[in-house]
Order: sequence, then structure tokens, then C-alpha cells
Amino acid sequence: MVSKRYACLFVLTFVVALIFSHAVAYDTLDPTGNITIKWDVMSWIPDGYVALVTMTNFQMYRHIMEPGWTLGWTWAKKEVIWSMVGAQATEQGDCSKFKINIPHSCMKNPTVVDLLPGVPYNQQIANCCKGGVVGSWGQDPSAAVSSFQLSVGRSGSSNKTVRLPKNFTLLGPGRGYTCSQAKNVLPTAFISADGRRRTQAMMTWNVTCTYSQILASKNPTCCVSMSSFYNSTITPCPSCSCGCQNKNNCVKSDSDIRSVVGMMNTTTIVAPLLHCTQHMCPIRVHWHVKLNYKKYWRVKMSITNFNYQVNYTEWTLVVQHPNLNNVTEVFSFNYKPLIPYDSTNDTGMFYGIKFFNDILLQSGPEGNVQSELILQKDMNTFTYKQGWAFPRKIYFNGDECSMPLPEDYPYLPNSAHAKAIASSALAALLLLVLLTFW
Repeated sequence: MVSKRYACLFVLTFVVALIFSHAVAYDTLDPTGNITIKWDVMSWIPDGYVALVTMTNFQMYRHIMEPGWTLGWTWAKKEVIWSMVGAQATEQGDCSKFKINIPHSCMKNPTVVDLLPGVPYNQQIANCCKGGVVGSWGQDPSAAVSSFQLSVGRSGSSNKTVRLPKNFTLLGPGRGYTCSQAKNVLPTAFISADGRRRTQAMMTWNVTCTYSQILASKNPTCCVSMSSFYNSTITPCPSCSCGCQNKNNCVKSDSDIRSVVGMMNTTTIVAPLLHCTQHMCPIRVHWHVKLNYKKYWRVKMSITNFNYQVNYTEWTLVVQHPNLNNVTEVFSFNYKPLIPYDSTNDTGMFYGIKFFNDILLQSGPEGNVQSELILQKDMNTFTYKQGWAFPRKIYFNGDECSMPLPEDYPYLPNSAHAKAIASSALAALLLLVLLTFW
């Protein structure tokens, strides 16, 4: 009886852990977003195969920025990598058993990175050599692909003898991604340039990697502050929104940064070097309800970088607000509606204009980007009461930002509040008159 009870408890714990592992990687605003890694065996060689590996980022607003992706796996047998094009293994490993032809890598658990731009043409293939930077699908599908080719030996040279690699890992560039086991799928078909011939891979397998902000960081990486034309109070980011573990190493002023950076090697720093703030976030998004018109209202958005080490290239900002179904005009930013569900249209993605403000520079006088948007009012739902004019959620580069508590939002002065202010002013005036004529 006791053993059965422990067995049931173990099964229940396993099921809960399995459900939670999938739940933390689920993004309600991008429910189908993932990175798919496809291996196409293009040809056989005497002791193995030549494969084209294609990494496609199907995430609408989360990209891989510098220093780029790192892909790892474990060979099922005693495979080696004879050569690579468009990428390289970071470690060669012990290849002492080979006397003539030395493999590119003999590691049981190889780690592969993209090549940098500008490598010789004989080391390149299509969609390679971008330093591991991969765009988001929502911004530019053509930039959301990265590829490389590898020749694998000691693996067998037929569909029956090849064993799929396992234990895939993906850093993009940091933690956060969880990858599935490789799965055999229908071989990929290829159409010739003239469209008159169709070929296919010898065999194909897929690996799917999903992102979880919980796995990436225990604290948020951005926060939101708020203000409005109808209230003089500015609602700041919550204190220590992104954790205060870097409080002792922050920089108090821009003039101090030269002495700090001069002593550091930016390639070895793990923790961000932040400007000292009460929220200690690398990124702050400010939402300001700016103007009110008869049929429209106007919002100003500002994104400020407090990180002295990072320029955010191809940044994205995702906003969830019910009035985004009536966006009339957006200034200085690109805008794209995100409609993950047919029943709702309350989410949109903002991103920079190429060669204008698509790079959010490091902390300093130029470390911010701004935009304004005009939204048309729906008189059946529009109101300034109870914080309706402020966003429900904001994401920067795919990570959800820390929001102020609803009771801290800038409030709309109601009639009772206005009467209280008027009564206080009248009492002060009467007191002044009495003191004058006393």
C-alpha cells in the first residue's frame, strides 16, 4: 500500500513538472512562436553524409542579437565532423586517432557558432555568416533564417544506419530556450531555379526550440513608467523592478563611465553595466497620454537604454491595449498589428525604421528612441477612467516588462476629487482673508 502511494505521488509530480515545463514556454501573444532547426541530408559520403542545417525563427517579435546563437547537441554514436561551411565548431577535441585527414571536430558534444560577416566566399553558403544574428519573423522573414553545412563521418551512409543527434541546446545568445528531441519528418523538397525540376533530401529531421522568460532570467529586463496630461503625477517604474543585485556596481553619471569601461573587457562581462536608477532595469519604456481630441487621442512612447554595454539592434516593442484596433497614425516607428487570435485585435509590434532608429544606442544622451501614435476613439468603450488609457502588457525584445500596480496609475480627477480641491482652496482663501483683517 505504501509503495503504491509513493508510486502515485511520483507519477503526479512528474505530470505536474511536465505540464509546468510546457506552460512556462508558452507565450499568449505569440502562441505558435518557436525556432525550428531542420537537418536535411543532401548526399552520402563513404562513411557518412553531408547535411544542410537551417535555423528558422518563427517568433513574431523575439530575435537573436549579438553575439549570436550557439547550437549544441550530442552524437548518438561516434560521429565526427569532417568539415563545415558557414559555421564552425568552437572546440576540435581529441582527434589524435586520425593520422592523415584530421576532422574539423571530434567532440562528442560539439558546440557550433555562426561565422562572422566578411569571411572568404569559399566558407559561405546562403543565409550564413551574420555573426549569429537572426531577425524575428514579424519584422523580416528573410532575415529570420540562418544556415550552415557540415560533413559528418563515422555515422553510417544510409537511412537505416544514421542515428539522429540528441540533447540539442540553443543559446540565443543567453539562456531561455528548451529544445525538443530530433524527429524524423518527410524529406524536404527543393525546386530548381527555373521551376522545372523537383529534388528532395535523402532524409530530414526537425528540432523545435521554445523560449521561456522564466528560464532566461529570474528578474524582468525592462520596466514601464507612466504619465498623462490630466495628472501632474508621474508613475515611475516599481522600485527594483529588475532586481537590485547590480546596485553596488552601477554607474552614477555618464562622466564616470570612461574610467569604468577602461578597466573592463566587454567580451568577458556577464552582468550588465547599468546606470544607477531606482528600478535598476536595462530598459525603461515610458507611456505618456499626451493629448485629447474630440474623436482621437494621442500617446507618446519613449524607450530609454540604461545599459552602457549594449546597443540594441533591430529592437522590438510589443504593446497590448484594447484601442490598438483603431491605430490612425504612428510617427517615427514601424508598426505591425499582431493578431494571435481571430477574436481579438489588441496587440501591436513597434520597431525602428532601417538606418534611422533601428539601433537603440547604449546608455547616454543618444540612448533613447521615441514615437507618437494617434488612436481613434470608440465611444462605446473609450474612457480615461480607471487607467484604461494605459497598456495591459508591454514587451521589449520579447521579454515582458514590469508594470506599476494599477492603483499607482495616474488617476483621472473625478468630481469628488475636484470638489475636495475646491473646498481646500476656499478654506485656504478664507483663512488668508481672516489673517489679513484680524
